[in-house]
Amino acid sequence: MQKKDDYRALEARYYMPAFTRDIMLTRGQGSKVWDADGKEYLDCVAGIAVCSTGHCHPAVSRAICEQAKKLIHCSNLYYVPGQAELAQKLTEKTGMTKAFFSNSGAEASDGALKLARVRTGRKKFVAFTHGFHGRTIGSLAVTHKPGIREPFEPLGMARTFVDYGDTDALRKAVDSDTAGVIVEPIQGEAGVIIPPAGFLEEIREICDKKGALMIVDEVQTGMGRTGKWLAIQHTAVLPDIVTLAKGIASGFPMGALLAREGLEFKKSEHGSTFAGGPLACAAALATLQVIEEILPSVPGKGERFRAGLSKYTPRVCGLMIGMTVGDRCGVVQKLCAERGLLVNCAAEGNLRLLPPLVITNDEIDKACSILGEALG
Repeated sequence: MQKKDDYRALEARYYMPAFTRDIMLTRGQGSKVWDADGKEYLDCVAGIAVCSTGHCHPAVSRAICEQAKKLIHCSNLYYVPGQAELAQKLTEKTGMTKAFFSNSGAEASDGALKLARVRTGRKKFVAFTHGFHGRTIGSLAVTHKPGIREPFEPLGMARTFVDYGDTDALRKAVDSDTAGVIVEPIQGEAGVIIPPAGFLEEIREICDKKGALMIVDEVQTGMGRTGKWLAIQHTAVLPDIVTLAKGIASGFPMGALLAREGLEFKKSEHGSTFAGGPLACAAALATLQVIEEILPSVPGKGERFRAGLSKYTPRVCGLMIGMTVGDRCGVVQKLCAERGLLVNCAAEGNLRLLPPLVITNDEIDKACSILGEALG
């Protein structure tokens, strides 16, 4: 293993500088990670909601290794081991009917937009301010943040942004040429922004009235993150399309597009070389089994965070925790890291915690204590 300074120089020479980073992580187990100097951290970033079962969960690692000894890749020209079983389990847990796999959340978003356009025959979309759906050309078109979207305009997608939570504006924006409304049931990248009561139900009603599809982006909120398989399941709303990624395979790159009865791609309308491959499906099947066992504990863990951070009025839904700290966010993040806690600054001065679902009560208490010190 190279020293961090040597590695930093190597990266600066050969890797595009798209990221700002300093810590060099080399090992992880459960809710903990270690850097190149051997320093231990409690990880409340979890790869940005990716390491749902913690780092290197034995069941997931075992499933990947066992599959790697049999078949690593076989292309979607053939039946893929584990693919149909995974599609069945995901649709059963989400109330959807059919699945299509991808390699990332952005690809899942792209697939959702394609499916909505091809099945409705319409071209336009409505999305929300501060929403985030990915960085490919298609998913970026419906991602609001001007700083990451505008440099790449025009993006070739007709869309309108309305304020998150503003149903009056939504009614005006959705018309007879709207293919779909894409929404996060909780805005993650914006800093864990929870919608006003009744908002998601009203989106469903507006979509039904105008013949548009309701696309729910569960890339960050899905896979048990909020205490249910999907965050939308905290309501009675059944969407038309759901996207998943991040926590679906415990860190193995994977995404999924799920759709209700009557919505599916026909032959040659969509495809992918790597999507839903044997290793990804093995990792995801093992991940689902682990999450099923720990899911009942997630709401209680969230409430423990809420109690431990009550002084700072956190926004909490399961193990999605956000706090507004303003201009101090970067400083607080750094102070936490110095004390052995990894947290993340999201948008608008919002501190975000997305710990592994396996985090223990003692680890939660430790995280709250360190945050309290950092926040002063």
